[in-house]
Amino acid sequence: MSDQDLIVQQASAPAARLILLFHGVGSRPEDLVPLGRLLAEADPGAWVVSVRSPDPSDLGGGWQWFSVRGVTEDSRPARIAEAMPSFVRLVRDWQARAGVDAAATTLVGFSQGAIMALESTQLPETVAARVISIAGRFALPPRMAPANTQVHLLHGEQDPVIDARYSLMAAETMQALGAAVSVEFFPDLGHGVDARVAGRVKALAA
Repeated sequence: MSDQDLIVQQASAPAARLILLFHGVGSRPEDLVPLGRLLAEADPGAWVVSVRSPDPSDLGGGWQWFSVRGVTEDSRPARIAEAMPSFVRLVRDWQARAGVDAAATTLVGFSQGAIMALESTQLPETVAARVISIAGRFALPPRMAPANTQVHLLHGEQDPVIDARYSLMAAETMQALGAAVSVEFFPDLGHGVDARVAGRVKALAA
C-alpha cells in the first residue's frame, strides 16, 4: 500500500467489496480514476482504489510493474515472478484496510496491470474472486484453473500493443482447464479503454 495510491471511494469498514485498479506501464494511477469513479457510482458499498506500482518506469515517465526494457517472451515470466510478491502484498494490504478478504475483492487491470492481475490467478492462494483484464495477456499459457476466481478478458480488436489473440488463446486454454472465464472483443478499438469497455467493466464488477 502506497501513499500514492488513489482512493476513489472509501466505504465504511468492513466494506461490502474492494475494487482495485492497476495501471499500465508508463502510466499513473490517475489514469484509471475515471473508470474508478464509474465503478464507485455503481457500487456505493465498495472501496475503490487506483493502485500505483512500486517502481518508476525505466522508459521515461510514469510507473511500471516490471521492466519492459529489452523484454522477450523468454524473459517476461521471470520478471513477472519477481514483481508478483509486491503486487500481492499491495492487494493484501488494501484488503486488510478495507476489512475484506479475497472473496470480496475484484482486480481490474489495464495492459501491464492486467498482466499482473491475470498471473495472480496462477498462484496457489486465491488473491481475488474476480479479475477483469483490459488489453492484457498471460505471460505463459494458463497452467491451472483458479478454483475461486472468475476471469473476464476484454480486448480491442485493433490493439497494436498486445494482440487480441492473446485474450482468445487464454480464454480457450482456461475453458479447457475448467475455469470460469469470459472473453469479449471490441471492434475498432486499439490499446485503450472506451465507453464500451468501461460499461462492461461496470457490469462485470457489480
